Amino acid sequence: MVDPPLKVWLVQQGVWAMSLESMPLASGYLKATALQDDRIAANADIRIRNFDGGSTLFGMANDLFHDGAPDVMAFSVLGWNYREFAALAETFKEINPNGWAIFGGNHVSQQADRVFALHPYVDVVVNGEGEFTFRDLLLARLDERSPHELHDIDGISFHDGDARVVTTKDRPRIDNLDEVASPFLTGAIPLTDEHGRFPYDVALLETNRGCPYKCSFCYWGGAVGQRVRAFSRERLRQEIELFAQHKVHTLVLCDANFGMMPIDLEFVEDVIATRERYGYPRSIETSWAKNKSAVFFKIVKAMKDAGLHSSFTLALQTLDEGTLDLMNRRNMKVNDWESLAEWLGKEGLDCYAELIWGAPGETIDSFMKGYDRLANHVSRVAVYPMLILPNTTYHTERERFGLVTVRGNTDDFEYLLSHDTMSPRDNQYMHRFIFVARLIAENPVLRYTWAPLRTLGGITQSELIRSLMDWFEHDTDPSAEPFRTGMINSFTDSDVLAPVLTRVYGTDEAKDMLRRWWAFSVLPRVPDEVRPVLDTIFEYDLITLPAYTQPGHDPSSRHANETLPIVDIDGESYHEWRDVWTGFDVPALTMALRRDEPYERLLTPTVHSLYYKVGADRFLPSTNHEEIVYYMGKLDRQLLGRP
Repeated sequence: MVDPPLKVWLVQQGVWAMSLESMPLASGYLKATALQDDRIAANADIRIRNFDGGSTLFGMANDLFHDGAPDVMAFSVLGWNYREFAALAETFKEINPNGWAIFGGNHVSQQADRVFALHPYVDVVVNGEGEFTFRDLLLARLDERSPHELHDIDGISFHDGDARVVTTKDRPRIDNLDEVASPFLTGAIPLTDEHGRFPYDVALLETNRGCPYKCSFCYWGGAVGQRVRAFSRERLRQEIELFAQHKVHTLVLCDANFGMMPIDLEFVEDVIATRERYGYPRSIETSWAKNKSAVFFKIVKAMKDAGLHSSFTLALQTLDEGTLDLMNRRNMKVNDWESLAEWLGKEGLDCYAELIWGAPGETIDSFMKGYDRLANHVSRVAVYPMLILPNTTYHTERERFGLVTVRGNTDDFEYLLSHDTMSPRDNQYMHRFIFVARLIAENPVLRYTWAPLRTLGGITQSELIRSLMDWFEHDTDPSAEPFRTGMINSFTDSDVLAPVLTRVYGTDEAKDMLRRWWAFSVLPRVPDEVRPVLDTIFEYDLITLPAYTQPGHDPSSRHANETLPIVDIDGESYHEWRDVWTGFDVPALTMALRRDEPYERLLTPTVHSLYYKVGADRFLPSTNHEEIVYYMGKLDRQLLGRP
């Protein structure tokens, strides 16, 4: 009689609720690498159980356990799913007391004392890179060893027979990354659904691992201050081609600093060559290198010439020098960002920046100064509240900074209440600012308005955001109530943005409310002679929001929605709104302003059709601005690549 195979489940959950899946990359690496071992391949049935951010705990439990439980259940744990996975591990052990519950991932690595104290039903915590550690754990399970006798496996923590926490020596970093099997080339991650379509929102992959910096707020899987190790060019080329064959639009690279090494240029060259052959991929999103070298500029030029899109990111986090010191970021060349942003802008390339509110050393005044300085140069500024993550300098030296934190309602992140330079009142105000900034500046509801309003109207970006904050707080029209409630609750609930954002995108009432704010609070503050120009630009921003109707609202709204006819352009589907725009060419005018060129000749009214990429409903609820931007309406000349 043949023994049944060892049942192994790898459980992942994304952060966003979406109609498409988030690719389970971490589980894919674990499965693909484990199955390279002949004994595991012959004796184990490894399955990935992938859930989205909208999945409830009760729903996941019913999905997982309706036919029993596996022998091994391994969870990819991050701050947003820590509590759910802890609860699922407890249920798993109730069903199968002899099963192994394994936790791995950034949020639990090197945190075994806390994990075991709170969740004693967890058997093993994996510290650091997990692929070969997971393989060794499965081999130990096949040997019918006790989970309390794993002393010879490097890179783990567990309870010994006397209930003491044992942490084995660190496993060396994987030097040759090609030893980690490809989840795509091996088929560990399926690339088609039951209808033969690519089932994920984007394709995730790594080209390298490691980060040479030691930022105080970052852990990066323990790879901070580490040499960068890369996958081979040939392997990555094969993965790119496989994605192209499945018509993947966007590659998202899970690298800390892409664009700093010559191999990164080779990767982009291979993406461009693959696109020329298959028509895909069409964009690359990544965390671009903080120090922009000659390699970066070569990459940007190659991508521009090939029409390969990206949102070039300036991950600055703060512009305050004292705060940069405490962040341990003064050694980076990020302080030379202004010339880079100016160059990208003049090249007509999308560039956005990231800031963190709440870093020790920062104040409201220093933050606003940095925010407006940054907004002068980039199209989008993304602002995120500081989270205190395990194993970071801020976490281990919290008394030095006077940090006062609280765990999240539904997650396990530590949220800041105050520190030595930030009072609770200041923090509450800034969370309201972040809510409105994310709503109209990051996602972005307003795209072209900012620079003309600043240049022609003398109103900075932070001033406009504060104006809308005041409007939400005091407007008595019922249409403002959801926005006021979201803004007020933003300090205590991190999930309030999505329903408000989709309301702006998907209802006429919200757009009309923004028009009232604009007419009564903004236009009176600008010179009379530029009001018509600014008003046209503002209206263009609203009319080019993605084709989307919020569920439960009238699909025959005045603005672009899913009822528009669909046309095929260069292999992609777009909603077409024929001859709808009769104002001047707003993108051309804003580009002229960014280049400090005369713009009066561009004010002639023109007639244009607008085109909206189909499928915005898959991304809008996620608030993923890097993807949402691809669904903004475009002029016909933009879509056809004409200047």
